[in-house]
Amino acid sequence: MKLPAPENSRGRQRVMPCMRPINEAHVAVPGLAVVEVAAADDASAFAVQELLAARWAIAPADRTTREPGEPGVRRRCFLDLRQEPDS
Repeated sequence: MKLPAPENSRGRQRVMPCMRPINEAHVAVPGLAVVEVAAADDASAFAVQELLAARWAIAPADRTTREPGEPGVRRRCFLDLRQEPDS
């Protein structure tokens, strides 16, 4: 998500205060991806993670985060599209 130019004059992406910035190593080669999920509740966020895990190898998140003043919960999963699940 890009902020409007006056607030994002250096082209930086917005990072939720409760989440760490995405590390370059997480997307260093083709096939690696970072997925951030926003959902109404924990159960929905975990269900999305389970759908991703059924298709690709992931480093799952064990919790969700809530940002005061923002709706719902957030979670981040790291995917490796080059590997099958459980390999």
